[in-house]
Amino acid sequence: HWVAASVGPYGAARADGSEYVGRYGLSVSELTAWHRPRLEVLADAGADVLALETIPDVDEAEALLRLVSEADVPAWLSYTIEGTSTRAGQPLTDAFAVAAGVPQLVAVGVNCCAPDDVLPAIEIAREITGKPVIVYPNSGESWDGHRWVGPKTFSARFAAQWVAAGARIVGGCCRVGPADIAAAAAALRRTCTQRENPAGDSQ
Repeated sequence: HWVAASVGPYGAARADGSEYVGRYGLSVSELTAWHRPRLEVLADAGADVLALETIPDVDEAEALLRLVSEADVPAWLSYTIEGTSTRAGQPLTDAFAVAAGVPQLVAVGVNCCAPDDVLPAIEIAREITGKPVIVYPNSGESWDGHRWVGPKTFSARFAAQWVAAGARIVGGCCRVGPADIAAAAAALRRTCTQRENPAGDSQ
């Protein structure tokens, strides 16, 4: 088992929802300076990997990747997205391109997004970076600023689809609970068993 230390976005500290928008009005250098003390503490805390997660735009990704490279610590980078763009509206091809040449990154992917947005993101992440892909979307419900609304669309059957598409690490973010993860794990075990023994038990 690995322990990941979460390095969340600048917008989360503002508590105004801007982590789902990005474009904070700060330069890459300013974002680097803001993240540096937090990342240094977490890098020294003994975690196996840093989770650069829920990142809404490329500028913040560039700042974090600069720090990860300086510290020379393993990390994954996951964007929060809408469709095939970051929350800031940048194409995922551009977003993943900044991660392609960073040796410290052990995986790239998406989190805190709709389950329906995951499959296209897997293909783009694999094609652009060649790195293992991590995905952990939300339940499918939407936050209206006060409460969660709408239907829950996260389903265990999606986990097998995401792995078949190339995801290597699968989980859940907001409103995805332990029962959902257990169901996804069971679905993946069934899929693996079927692949290993497609004809069934002959004895």
